[in-house]
Amino acid sequence: MKVVSSKDFKLEREVEYGTPEQNQAVKEIVAAIKKEGDTALLRYTEQFDRVALTPNQLRVTPEELQAAYGRVEQSFVSAIQAAAANIRAFHARQKRNSWMDLQPDGTILGQIIRPLKRVGVYVPGGKAAYPSSVLMNVIPAQIAGVPEIVMVTPPSTGGKEGIDPYILVAAAEAGVNEIYRVGGAQAVAALAFGTESIAPVDKICGPGNIYVALAKREVYGAVDIDSIAGPSEIVVLADETAEPAYVAADLLSQAEHDEMASAILVTPSQSLADSVAAEVERQLQELPRQAIARSSVENYGAIIVVESMEEGISVVNRLAPEHLEIVVEDPMGLVGSIENAGAIFLGAYSSEPVGDYFAGPNHIIPTNGTARFSSPVDVDDFIKKSSLIYYSKEALLRDGKTIIELARREGLEGHARAIEIRLKNEGKGGDGYGEQ
Repeated sequence: MKVVSSKDFKLEREVEYGTPEQNQAVKEIVAAIKKEGDTALLRYTEQFDRVALTPNQLRVTPEELQAAYGRVEQSFVSAIQAAAANIRAFHARQKRNSWMDLQPDGTILGQIIRPLKRVGVYVPGGKAAYPSSVLMNVIPAQIAGVPEIVMVTPPSTGGKEGIDPYILVAAAEAGVNEIYRVGGAQAVAALAFGTESIAPVDKICGPGNIYVALAKREVYGAVDIDSIAGPSEIVVLADETAEPAYVAADLLSQAEHDEMASAILVTPSQSLADSVAAEVERQLQELPRQAIARSSVENYGAIIVVESMEEGISVVNRLAPEHLEIVVEDPMGLVGSIENAGAIFLGAYSSEPVGDYFAGPNHIIPTNGTARFSSPVDVDDFIKKSSLIYYSKEALLRDGKTIIELARREGLEGHARAIEIRLKNEGKGGDGYGEQ
């Protein structure tokens, strides 16, 4: 793992949204789903997943959901239940309520909050299955009050239509019973525009490969999406008190996601930098996903040595990482200086996987530096807001001329007259139509 100074490391990572060929392929898939519905959906499932299905086989049956419990360990069921309880408790604190403000003149101003009606959750099933992603997408939507939550996940490759049982158990524990065995860009398009078998949704959330990400970007506008997620990232901000083995392990916990994941240590301690570099190499030798992690740390990882902790904080804020671990003597003392980070982990024992799986905060977090302006998935992602305005006669007579003034300054005479006609009708005059 390379050790560099901050001036020798390019802090701004270029965001790549697929090759021209990938973008064109996704456009064609989305167009085909819109035009042909189930016919195209089944064709692409056979082409890409090597699974031939009939329309009646698209939806997972209640019997399959129940049978999945017999294919997983009871310890996993207990772990999923405990994690779900923590995630539910954390997100319950985010729930908002509608409100109204009754003013002395009879005017009522307020905000009405309603849940989205139908949400689609994409769960990957390619290189690895992620049952935890089921919980992180479904539970906030449930707390928001979404009445219809539908899940799509790819069928197993190699000629079988089965779905990973751990994903099915997680879905069952989360309370999802509408599940379809489709994946890729074709599944995203089916959620967005609907087919004969799958009703369209209002929002699509959940991670996926580059084709899923491009498809979400393609359908955005017809439906809402959570984000266009990039490769996973971790930055560890550490001082000389950090344990090198812990830091190295946490860096590799993200590097093993995929070859484009980014794992970076920022430290003012040269001795820690050297020790972590050696420890990363040692731990790599024993990591089952060594090839993936090695490619990640060699191409997108770094140990950045800074002159001071102040410079380190500046580097972190420029990187705006998805995950930030602060492993210093007094981590709480630095929190106020962190401006850009999706999730912040404090201290030696708050390892990033604690948040990924169990603590409660959402693990779907902004990537590619977008933590500068966006946030982790939460309950607000599954609601919509309507402003409420009830203006009394007294209030309109009081404020009418001011509203007319603003409308006419913008050249919108029709706006002005809509107010003026009411003032004239109530005997309060006005300046007369056309007078400016």
